[in-house]
Amino acid sequence: MMRTRPLKVALLGCGVVGSEVARIMTTHADDLAARIGAPVELAGVAVRRPSKVREGIDPALITTDATALVKRGDIDVVIEVIGGIEPARTLITTAFEHGASVVSANKALLAEDGAALYAAAEQHGRDLYYEAAVAGAIPLVRPLRESLAGDKVNRVLGIVNGTTNFILDKMDTSGAGYSEALDEATALGYAEADPTADVEGFDAAAKAAILAGIAFHTRVRIGDVHREGITEVTAADIASARRMGCTVKLLAICERAADGQSVTARVHPAMIPLSHPLASVREAYNAVFVEAEAAGQLMFYGPGAGGSPTASAVLGDLVAVCRNKLNEATGPGESAYTRLPVSPMGDVVTRYHISLDVADKPGVLAQVATVFAEKGVSIDTVRQQGKDGEASLVVVTHRASDAALSATVEALRKLDTVRGVASIMRVEGE
Repeated sequence: MMRTRPLKVALLGCGVVGSEVARIMTTHADDLAARIGAPVELAGVAVRRPSKVREGIDPALITTDATALVKRGDIDVVIEVIGGIEPARTLITTAFEHGASVVSANKALLAEDGAALYAAAEQHGRDLYYEAAVAGAIPLVRPLRESLAGDKVNRVLGIVNGTTNFILDKMDTSGAGYSEALDEATALGYAEADPTADVEGFDAAAKAAILAGIAFHTRVRIGDVHREGITEVTAADIASARRMGCTVKLLAICERAADGQSVTARVHPAMIPLSHPLASVREAYNAVFVEAEAAGQLMFYGPGAGGSPTASAVLGDLVAVCRNKLNEATGPGESAYTRLPVSPMGDVVTRYHISLDVADKPGVLAQVATVFAEKGVSIDTVRQQGKDGEASLVVVTHRASDAALSATVEALRKLDTVRGVASIMRVEGE
């Protein structure tokens, strides 16, 4: 039997995502009620600019006082889509204190202070759901938190930022430089006016922290994630990857150490073989591989951002939280029982592609190879091309630690025959 008294929902933020959430709540009201077991009612919408016309939303619901809205006491669920650290953090904890569960899309806050939010939710017996914080519409958080709760996840590898994937895809398919590809992404609405959070890897690092924490049942904050953006990726890097049968992607990689005693989390550009499924992820799409002991390798693919895709994830969480409310229960909280340390980037072992500018004369290759050998880094392949006294030397290594590679590069820079290190890129997915 369906309950007739509606569950009341407060919406914090009514931008691209918030407006879609409100629209879907209105247009799909009957379906949502049938799935939940009770109607849901939009009881208030907190915004910064109340004068803006918001089609389909009753102006009487609009308020600029978000604090008063979450303190009302009759609100069952607060949906937070304003982003940032404050006032979002205070509003969420205030919502818990006044009896509301929370659905959030705030990756930055969760990556920075997720433990405190979990603790506040548990203290007040409320839910904290955040599927929309990672990879838009792609169901990823819930499978990690629930579907794979009985398994052991060893690795999460994926493309979790659509803006950077679009830029790198355009550089690969059209031969454009970074600036040209960024301009196209901006013109099409894939990149913000200030694209720093995307192109410098901050967005992906926040998502990596969240995924690592869930996957490995330990606390990982954004400061624990090694981060490199794509601003230094050149057309020459893309061309070099092509010659190797690879393409370049910005990857989020979260791994459990082989001995199970630590984890790593990192975001950086990497070359991956064209045969790898992630190589075919085009434009602004996201895709994530999860490797678990029993389940094996799973792939999640779809639109990772945008109003409608993100709203879909928000509404999925809303249904789950409302069902819990009716059953006087809560969903999964924080699982950080392993307390595994996060190892530094220097301990990470992978392959490397190094492009050197060198003098075009006999003995250069031998000098370079000697440096690699002295630092314990094994060379897989070397390609040399020279003209008019100058040459380029491309070295691809076998697997080596980041610390060993850094020491090698430092030693190479001291050679008189090495004019400069043009680029260094990791090789993943093999």
